[in-house]
Amino acid sequence: MTSTEIHSLLQRQFGDAVSTTEPTMVEVASLVAVCQYLRDDLRFDFLNGVCGVDYLEPDAKKVAKAGFEPHLEVVYHLSSFAFPGRRFALKVWLPRWKDGIVGQLPEVPTVSHLWRTADWHERETYDLVGIRFLNHPDPRRILLADDWVGHPLRKDYEYPLEYHDIRCR
Repeated sequence: MTSTEIHSLLQRQFGDAVSTTEPTMVEVASLVAVCQYLRDDLRFDFLNGVCGVDYLEPDAKKVAKAGFEPHLEVVYHLSSFAFPGRRFALKVWLPRWKDGIVGQLPEVPTVSHLWRTADWHERETYDLVGIRFLNHPDPRRILLADDWVGHPLRKDYEYPLEYHDIRCR
């Protein structure tokens, strides 16, 4: 089964919650249902990874050519042990800030109850990109110290000059 065929199945099953074009974009509200369908019905029994992507062009001179509005995406890479070679990726589009309020991190539901590997991947995505995973069983930082401020893979992140009296730059 190709990615295009899987995309078509998802469109038939979930309608407007799935994008009409590839790559497959899923609405936040339908993410868990789509993922459960992929796992249970299409046998995607392994989540290879979850990552966050920051679409922001920080250079004002290049904004017009960028071709996108600033936003974040969460990307899920899946594969099947039952059907070797079957792989699929889906994305969720998120605003950079929840409700347009700078500093309020966007939220997406966890899929850690569907695939255990999501546990660490979602924590890493929160830590580095600043996306909250609702109902995650252990939402602590995983790579950075608990008192670290910010999320360093956001393109507008400003690295601190010092951290606990240690010069960073």
